Amino acid sequence: MCGGQVDVITNALPRKVLEVLERRSAAEGRAVEEFVSDAVLERLGIADPEARAELHLKLCEKYIREAEELLAKKDYVQACEKAWGAAAQIVKAVAAREGRELGSHGELHREVARIAKELGDEEVRMLWQSAGMLHQNFYENWLPGEMVEGNIRDVKRFIEKLRQLLK
Repeated sequence: MCGGQVDVITNALPRKVLEVLERRSAAEGRAVEEFVSDAVLERLGIADPEARAELHLKLCEKYIREAEELLAKKDYVQACEKAWGAAAQIVKAVAAREGRELGSHGELHREVARIAKELGDEEVRMLWQSAGMLHQNFYENWLPGEMVEGNIRDVKRFIEKLRQLLK
């Protein structure tokens, strides 16, 4: 609940709609949840930077929780992608707070470089690279479990650093 209102909605959709959602969100490099949430905000005419930042922060929190659950099950490949998603969402939250939307991996990388420079914190860039390695491992599956665990710890630190910018 958020201010007495529901902040999570489960919806049943026809298979055809789900297929289109999956195709469109994948083509845009976004999770279905992000795609649907953006569509709802757009349809309702909500362009408020705070609402968009909150959306990305909620997705970040959801994905890092899921990464931890998958890690506990030793499903390293899926944990990698969820942790990458969490890192990407916190970066999008920072940009959204400033009224900007990021739509590509290149824009994510440039935003992290900007944040690291603005903060004078080189660790931000290095922690982001751990997230990128997890994303790559989702496709390659070559990292040993210990590396995945360490990189997910790095992502959690990255999230905490960027979360400070949202306060």
